[in-house]
Amino acid sequence: MPKIRVLVVDDAVVVRKLITETLRRDPDLEVVGIAANGKIALQKIPQVNPDLVTLDIEMPELDGLGTLREIRKLYPKLAVIMFSTLTQKGAVATLEALSLGANDYVTKPANVGSVTEAMERLEQELIPKIKVHCRHLCSTRTVVTSTELRPARPSSPPLPPRAGPIEIVCLGTSTGGPNALAEVFAQLPANFSVPIVLVQHMPPLFTAMLAERLTKLSPVICHEGAEGQVIEHGHAYIAPGGRHMEVQRSGTRTTLHLHDGTPENSCRPAVDVLFRSVAAVYGSAVLGVVMTGMGQDGLRGCEILREKCGHIVVQDEATSVVWGMPGFVAKAGYADKILPLNQLAGEITRRVRESQARPKAMAGDLKV
Repeated sequence: MPKIRVLVVDDAVVVRKLITETLRRDPDLEVVGIAANGKIALQKIPQVNPDLVTLDIEMPELDGLGTLREIRKLYPKLAVIMFSTLTQKGAVATLEALSLGANDYVTKPANVGSVTEAMERLEQELIPKIKVHCRHLCSTRTVVTSTELRPARPSSPPLPPRAGPIEIVCLGTSTGGPNALAEVFAQLPANFSVPIVLVQHMPPLFTAMLAERLTKLSPVICHEGAEGQVIEHGHAYIAPGGRHMEVQRSGTRTTLHLHDGTPENSCRPAVDVLFRSVAAVYGSAVLGVVMTGMGQDGLRGCEILREKCGHIVVQDEATSVVWGMPGFVAKAGYADKILPLNQLAGEITRRVRESQARPKAMAGDLKV
């Protein structure tokens, strides 16, 4: 199999060396060039013919966003992973880059004790994403992104009829999630009648910026979740980066609880943590939605939702950047429906409306 050809673009010599040395340790990757800014990178792309570009955001001459715009004009299919700082400015720029067509992002190793630790971080976070976005060039031994990790289970037995209304929607997503969420939220109606709680695997600061972005795109107001916050119908709440989020009953109200519990599926926040709590509070009155993402976070949560007779919908493989998270749920037989991204908002809205109309219709029948 050919190696994945990577062009490293960063204005810092130390960072270029760190990325280059890390990638060269992997036998499936080849660093074919380096560039200190976007202008040089655009000159080098036709010379070295990379399969993927790692692109810093803040650079002189031509910054990452400007470079990305040009790459998308000239090389629309070239994979690009943004290299961002863990700052508010970096978070805003990263989300802008994703909306402009960047395939993914990683954050620069910060507050690590040594070069070795920094390289280990890159091995864990950057290399898997390179292989995901260039999986057509990888051997099956080196990249695992879907349901090959576990055998498919037979479909679960049919659920009993669901008589009650859906009272909450819970969403889980990871790789490819920010843009997928933007598409779903943009299609939700202004009178959406239940709360939405969600986990998107992102670092601190990034989740707050994502909430702001979703609010601008959608009639549904999205908040970064806060401890003790009362959840309201027609609002959405995203788990803060670095903290688990759960729902809990507080008298007649439902509130959010944040904590720093052990990561699950190597994630904090974790989809499974949120889904478990929603199932415990709402029982069958839940619509769980699992969207594009690497790994299997959400599988155990959906197993519990299924036991509680909740609704479950997942994104299909064709429209997922990575069919890991939704793929595991689908292969386990927990999904009621597997749908393309452009149909998820309509399905969510339809299920909520129809579930709420059924009790009213039954009440009318009883009066007759």
